[in-house]
Amino acid sequence: MSSPFFETKIEFLKGVGPQRAELLRSELGIYRVEDLLQHYPFRYVDRTRFYKVNEINADLPYIQIRGKLIELKELGEARSRRLVGRFRDETGELELVWFAGLRWVKTAIRTNVDYVLFGRPNLFNKRYNIVHPELEPVSDENTLRTSALQAVYPSSEKLNARSLDSKGLGRLIKTAIAQMPDQVSETLSVELVHAMKLLPRREAIVQIHAPSDPELLRRAEFRLKFEELFYIQLRMQRLKKDRNARYQGPPFSTIGSNFNSFYKEHIPFELTGAQKRVIREIRQDVAKGSQMNRLLQGDVGSGKTLVALMSMLMAIDNGYQAALMAPTEILATQHYQNISRMLAKMPLKVALLTGSTRTVARREIAEQLQSGELHILIGTHALIEKGVQFSKLGLVVIDEQHRFGVEQRSKLWAKGDVFLPHILIMTATPIPRTLAMTLYGDLETSIIDELPPGRTPIKTFHYFDSAKPRIYQFMREEIALGRQVYLVYPLIEESETLDLKNLQEGYEQIVREFPDPKYKVSMVHGRMKAKEKEHEMRRFKDHETHIMVATTVIEVGVDVPNASVMIIESAERFGLSQLHQLRGRVGRGAEKSYCILVSGDKLSTDSRLRLDTMVRSTDGFEIADVDLRLRGHGDLEGKQQSGQVNLRLANLAKDGQLVQLARQAVLALLEQDPKLEAHNHHMYVDRLRDLNAQSGNWSRIS
Repeated sequence: MSSPFFETKIEFLKGVGPQRAELLRSELGIYRVEDLLQHYPFRYVDRTRFYKVNEINADLPYIQIRGKLIELKELGEARSRRLVGRFRDETGELELVWFAGLRWVKTAIRTNVDYVLFGRPNLFNKRYNIVHPELEPVSDENTLRTSALQAVYPSSEKLNARSLDSKGLGRLIKTAIAQMPDQVSETLSVELVHAMKLLPRREAIVQIHAPSDPELLRRAEFRLKFEELFYIQLRMQRLKKDRNARYQGPPFSTIGSNFNSFYKEHIPFELTGAQKRVIREIRQDVAKGSQMNRLLQGDVGSGKTLVALMSMLMAIDNGYQAALMAPTEILATQHYQNISRMLAKMPLKVALLTGSTRTVARREIAEQLQSGELHILIGTHALIEKGVQFSKLGLVVIDEQHRFGVEQRSKLWAKGDVFLPHILIMTATPIPRTLAMTLYGDLETSIIDELPPGRTPIKTFHYFDSAKPRIYQFMREEIALGRQVYLVYPLIEESETLDLKNLQEGYEQIVREFPDPKYKVSMVHGRMKAKEKEHEMRRFKDHETHIMVATTVIEVGVDVPNASVMIIESAERFGLSQLHQLRGRVGRGAEKSYCILVSGDKLSTDSRLRLDTMVRSTDGFEIADVDLRLRGHGDLEGKQQSGQVNLRLANLAKDGQLVQLARQAVLALLEQDPKLEAHNHHMYVDRLRDLNAQSGNWSRIS
């Protein structure tokens, strides 16, 4: 939309003005006419059919009736005040009720006037009524509608108060469409529009807001969703090509003695086929001379850390240092202990740097880092502090990258010398394919999709609250075998709105059921001071306590091979991804492990599907796909994450095929014209410039 009309500030559109413009900006992010036209309907209602009162039934979502308001009276006192009206046509009467805006309603509507009524029928005390109906005086416009589908727009309480409810927004959009130029600049090439059989852009805008029929609405949605996804993919792929061309990474041309010695002599088990495949992919990346930016996905326990370590050995064999950044001190410590143990018989120096590292140790680390004596530095966000200077940083591994903002990652990324360090991002949160292509489309992706031999699958069960005695008995049996138990609660305080088990009450209940001195119980939650939390988690890791009562702070946390049971209270309150992550805390050793999901008796359809999926499957990617379908893609925009995605219409949970189509179209375009220099591709460059101006460009930081 490169026409000046679309760039018009929203306050200059007829019917808006400064005060409404400020509300539109703050409530809906609408700054320009283009933003208003991209405020799409969330559903449509049929306003062509008129019902009779005697045709009403509870299965009808919305109805429209022509008749008269024959009575209007105010009932109740104080908070229970309401307006009640009687609406009649030739077949009968129904009741209308208003609970809010009573003063406005009393002045706006009158009795014994012909109205068109629109609203959702409810059955109350065996009689039908409509709460907060729409009433319009009868006119040719509302009785002779030609468009079957009327748009309904998302709004807010503040907007409603300024008459910018769905109807008010619809009037503004109608004004904008009436002023829209007859010729609207295309944002897709003529060839692509023809090849994909897309509606012209102007027609798509009109039809999405005022569809002539369901088929044209479908085609308008397809066109606008495709365009949205196409430009996300185009930005990602262009950034990827640009970064590969402009930014050099250190060329790891040698597979040397450290890598070979470790592989042949220091791994006590055979690598899985998936691990070998991913190491080959990384090897090919780092040998090219351009900077690697690779996302490594794999379930908890799939062996990502070993792959990361072998990648670090490639860096060391080529004269470079490596860094690993983890989101928490305990996770960084765990990585340090595991990597130090694996490298114990090799002449390599590894150090740990966290917020707790003492000044003397920090000074020693800084000296060894700058001299090149230190090969691998593992730590938390302490790694990005100014005083941490590497001699020759060649590889950065970031664990659970979604826990770091891009500003934090950029500071570590900038610590390279002549070359930018290669970036390997690890996540134990499986990302559905459509989401990965959209959020991380500028990264290469590797997946470890098999577990190492000897890992016993975790058995998952779902029980209702009434089964507590059986669950406690099972816990006693496991503890008697020398095992440990996690018990996770969703909240740490009483909540009047959510009927949840309180962590403190849960802790007290467990202490009563498992009394000292035979049993030891720890408690961990997010409001504890970091040192207290670390102390309690370390006690559990060191087998000083048998039961860990916790909130989700242990979702990504300490590795306790001896913990064999994960019990999740009020499991219906958790998302699928979170349940899967929590389950991954057990099953770290060779013993049989169990995950027990405990819920209340009343489960929604979605909650039951989540729990059934957990019981049925341990495949993280299958679970992630179900989670995406249930929750949608959520808010993917913002500096906290990639800053690349702002979906106004497309839905990654439902439009997977469209994501793939858009990606294929982009790859074909860039294969034909990598720099978008052809005269018929100028609109792509213009549109990308507009999009980049509207959102911060964090593309250089993986």
